[in-house]
Order: sequence, then C-alpha cells, then structure tokens
Amino acid sequence: MPKSLPVLLAAAALLGLAAPAQAAFDSAYTDINLDKCLLLQADDFGASWACPGYKGYPLKVAESDLRFILSYGFNQAREPLRGQTLPPFNHLGPKMEWRLSNASGRWMPIATIVRYFTQNPETSEETNEVLVVTQLVDGQTCHIAYIDALANANANELARQAADRAGSFDCVDDEVEILGRFAAWAP
Repeated sequence: MPKSLPVLLAAAALLGLAAPAQAAFDSAYTDINLDKCLLLQADDFGASWACPGYKGYPLKVAESDLRFILSYGFNQAREPLRGQTLPPFNHLGPKMEWRLSNASGRWMPIATIVRYFTQNPETSEETNEVLVVTQLVDGQTCHIAYIDALANANANELARQAADRAGSFDCVDDEVEILGRFAAWAP
C-alpha cells in the first residue's frame, strides 16, 4: 500500500464526518377505520372522530356536507387552514401513508398522503381519486399538493416527492401544488 493512501483515507473519513447529515425518508401506514375511532360528535350535519395516528400522533377525522376533513397535531385549533377538504363530495381511502424524516435524529412524521375518492360534479358519480399531501408542521399544517391518482401512473411517487419537501410550504401564502396530469376537477 502506498504511504499516501492511509493519509488520503483518513482525510476522506474526516471530510465525511464534517459533511452535514442528509435526511432520510421512510413511510409508515395506518388504517383509516372510523369503527376503531372514538366518536367525538355527531348530528344531522356531520360527525367527528379521534383516530389513532402514527405512534399516537393526534388525528381527527370529520365529515360535513359530504366531505371529509383531516386535522393533525396537538394544536389543531391554532392551525391557519384547519378544516381543509376537497371541493367535490368525497370520502377517504382505507389507508394513510405517513412520511417520516430522521433529520432531527429520530423518525418523525413530516407529512401524510391520503387517497380521497371524489364525485364528478356533473354526474355525481364517484369517478375520481386524488392523493392529498398534507405537511405536518406546527402552525403550518395544511394541504401542499394534489395528485390525480388515475391520470398519473407514478402518482404515489409524485406524492412522496411532494411530502419529502414538507416544511418549506407557507399555508397562508402558497397555493396547493397540482402535480402531474390533473383531470379530477378544475382547480
């Protein structure tokens, strides 16, 4: 082994230690099963439930005017856009994908991806599926991207890419991004 090789290897190791750690991303999945949730309120106009989220992360599901709303976190009442839903009548798919990041040194949820089944406003038939990406940032939890799940073969990948950018979106000033082809409704 040349004498300079150990010096080069040591220098490379030190440079590797000095480089900032790159955040890694992963997914975890939970069911959206209202039968396993705690009913909080119900009347002729809708209902709300407290449901199990990822490792106890607070999740509230509500239905009003034939549209579903998801709220997240410990400070839901202080979120600027709480109560977000999609314009067409809709219901939720059976699974929720939680995007996790280890940027803080431990795996934490940073976003969710949920499939909404929506009605065609002209025919009232349930013909569309939209992946809704929501960033989970205290004080900035809101929808950040919509992906038409039927119009894009890579819809799940598009949703994960949007979710992995969570944290850079301003819920009040930024517009929800439409990714890929979108035929679910006219945004």
